[in-house]
Amino acid sequence: MKFLDQVDLRVSSGDGGKGVVAWRREKYVPKGGPAGGDGGNGGSVYVEADENLYTLMDLSHSTQVFAGDGEPGGRREQTGASGDDKVIRVPPGTVVKDQHTETLVGEVVEPGQRICVAEGGEGGRGNAFFKSSTNQAPRESQPGEPGEEHELTFELKLMADVGLVGFPNAGKSTLVSSVSAAEPEVADYPFTTLTPQLGMVYVSEYETFVMADIPGIIEDAHEGKGLGLQFLRHIERTSVLLFVIPITSQDLGEEYEALLHELESHEARLLDKPRAVALSKVDILAPDERELLPEVVADEFPEDVPLLPISAVADVGLDQLKYTLFDTVTSTRSADTIEA
Repeated sequence: MKFLDQVDLRVSSGDGGKGVVAWRREKYVPKGGPAGGDGGNGGSVYVEADENLYTLMDLSHSTQVFAGDGEPGGRREQTGASGDDKVIRVPPGTVVKDQHTETLVGEVVEPGQRICVAEGGEGGRGNAFFKSSTNQAPRESQPGEPGEEHELTFELKLMADVGLVGFPNAGKSTLVSSVSAAEPEVADYPFTTLTPQLGMVYVSEYETFVMADIPGIIEDAHEGKGLGLQFLRHIERTSVLLFVIPITSQDLGEEYEALLHELESHEARLLDKPRAVALSKVDILAPDERELLPEVVADEFPEDVPLLPISAVADVGLDQLKYTLFDTVTSTRSADTIEA
């Protein structure tokens, strides 16, 4: 199935049914009275998170979503039937914005969470509602209120524990395929990862975390160049950032700073996330050189950022990588729980 992470939709809630003017006509009631019922409420449009979905592809098959209109009121003070609600099912992590102002309408994060994006119109009152001691035979009623219509943008931001940060061909896809069952495309050319991939990483039988392989970014990705906007959107929801930098890079520290700059330019809060650095492609080094690598390049990175020499191809350092990331993810989850 094709991955789709952004869709535009027009949503319309239902109009309220009109109230009616009616009178009682009963054989043994000599004096009738107002008996017009209220109209039914229009149906509303909801967005609900469905854990069985991982893409917005289902929404791409239509451009507009309608809820049902309310029915008019009936005689004998009968209220009209309410219009049917419409539920739009999306993957957890979906954000809904106004298409024109980009104002946040809401988001659904947990499975089953639901938000209303277009409220149905209220049904109009029938003439029975207006009866009073001073107005025994009201002839007035109300039309139903119109529903709402909005043009919305649905934007999916993947939910993952660890998000990979790196330039194209840094080895991110190979890493994810080596430590999980995910099967991203791997090739010797830029942007082999065109769509995000999620992989479940097993540290032990009962200890796991989710890793996201996201399209590589290039300089000025925050301005929309390359596939950067896709990357930056999805990295927002991850708990821990793993910077993947190949040791074949001309300047490891400069590449790290360039990646930080792209994150900060998009959203400064991304720099508040815990992070680690995977120094990839160390299979070209001798075993003793691999062990000394973190000490050799330590001056090019902050002291509090773990440096992890790895080779996904040669299965070097992957166990240590998983343990370190799991400990960081666990600490982050605990901190989030306490804060909540």
